[in-house]
Amino acid sequence: MPRIAPITLETATPEQKAVWDETVAAHGVVTNMKATLLHSPVALHAVLEWYALFDRVKPFLSEREAILFCNAISRANCCELCSLFMRRAIVDWGEDPDHLVLDERAQTLTAFGRQLALDANGVSDAPYDQMKAHFTDVQIVDLTAFGALMIVNNLFDSALKVEPDASLRPYKVSPEVLFR
Repeated sequence: MPRIAPITLETATPEQKAVWDETVAAHGVVTNMKATLLHSPVALHAVLEWYALFDRVKPFLSEREAILFCNAISRANCCELCSLFMRRAIVDWGEDPDHLVLDERAQTLTAFGRQLALDANGVSDAPYDQMKAHFTDVQIVDLTAFGALMIVNNLFDSALKVEPDASLRPYKVSPEVLFR
C-alpha cells in the first residue's frame, strides 16, 4: 500500500490539474509515480528532468543501452516499480531480461550503473577508465547525471512505496528473480 495516495483528477487542485494536463501532453500518461509527485509540482518537474537526460543520452547510447543502464541501477537499488518498467521494455524488445546478452560496451555501462547505485564513492579508476574507452567527458557527465536521476526515481518510489502501475503487472516476478 502506498504511503501517500496519488493525486487523481478528482482530488487535484487547479494548479495540479494544469500540471497533470502538461504531463499527459508531454508523456501520454500520469503514472502512479507522477501522480504521487504531483503533490509537489516542483518535485514532479525536478524528477521529470530524467526524460530530458534520457533524450540526451539516447543518441550516443541507443535506447536499448539507456534502458539497460537504468535497469542495472534500478535492480541494484531493489526498486520494484522502476525495475518492472525497465523489464517491460526489455521483454517488449523480445529479450529475456534475466539472461541478457551484453557486448563489452553494454557490460561496462551496466557495471558503471550498478556501482553508481550501490556506492558512487566506489567508482574506482578501473571502471572509470573502461567508461573513458567508450564515452567522452561530456557523455560521462550526462550519463552520471542520468544515472543519478534514475537513483532519485528509485529512492522516491521505494521510500513512499509507490505501487507499480497496472500496465506493469504482467511483468511482475518474485524479488529473488527481479533483484539478483
